[in-house]
Amino acid sequence: MKLRRQFLTAMLTLSVAGLLPAVSWATGFTSERISVKTEGSGADVILVPGLSSSPKVWAELVKALPGYRYHLVQVSGFAGQAAGANAEGAVSAPVAEEIVRYIAQQGLNKPVLIGHSMGGSIGMMVAARHPQALSKLMVVDMFPFLGAMFGPPGTTAQSVKPVADNILDTMRKADPAARAKRTETTLNGMINNLAMRPMAMDDAQKSDPDVTARAYHELIITDLTPELKNISVPVAVVYVRAEGVPVTDAQMDAYYQGAYSTVKTVSLKRIPASAHFIMWDQPEQFQAEVKNFLK
Repeated sequence: MKLRRQFLTAMLTLSVAGLLPAVSWATGFTSERISVKTEGSGADVILVPGLSSSPKVWAELVKALPGYRYHLVQVSGFAGQAAGANAEGAVSAPVAEEIVRYIAQQGLNKPVLIGHSMGGSIGMMVAARHPQALSKLMVVDMFPFLGAMFGPPGTTAQSVKPVADNILDTMRKADPAARAKRTETTLNGMINNLAMRPMAMDDAQKSDPDVTARAYHELIITDLTPELKNISVPVAVVYVRAEGVPVTDAQMDAYYQGAYSTVKTVSLKRIPASAHFIMWDQPEQFQAEVKNFLK
């Protein structure tokens, strides 16, 4: 159990202008939960980062795969953006609804959505609850029910809630020094690419601690498994077996196959020699998977 907890902790949590020239704000859209910048031209691709992250995680991907109009989502409360309406209550579910509103307001015709970690959960919510909104969904290293990893077989959203409540309380009570140390340890386990760790740490340090804590709590107690059958678009899932996790590659593959078994059209691909931030640890492999997916 301790190793499993460590694994899930590891699943937590250059300037953008320099790496993503010609980025512009999406016009005609305002929100208290997200902001969106666009880059490029072509078919629409929405990119949603994970917990306490920013669109910087997509910079290399955007540069490597031109020919698309990328919509770079920033969740309010993360990476220095004011918390706005995310200052209380749930985060992922209302953000998913805001992305759906963004798609409609901008007149996007069934865009592709790619989400990393929490962004993957948000993508599943969009695809399952609004089946006509997207044309494809890619989930990057995320389970439909994160809470299953915090308890024995048969764990449910209800049974895991006391554990999630305790984690929320612990995160809220941590002083800034303890929080920074825990964040650094967590990110070191999430990112093998040493050059990218400072960027992720900067985003995390600039994130609102309470928004982060509540968003993580929400992920643990949200089981999207029953909703997966409602997803009508093709889904691709790329994932890793993180170093130190007490399972074999085959066991991790079997877990993902079972977790996504009710999706009508799904492809699963484990990326070797990578931690949670696949786009940084194995950029060429990740970009190849995305390129093939977008075709």
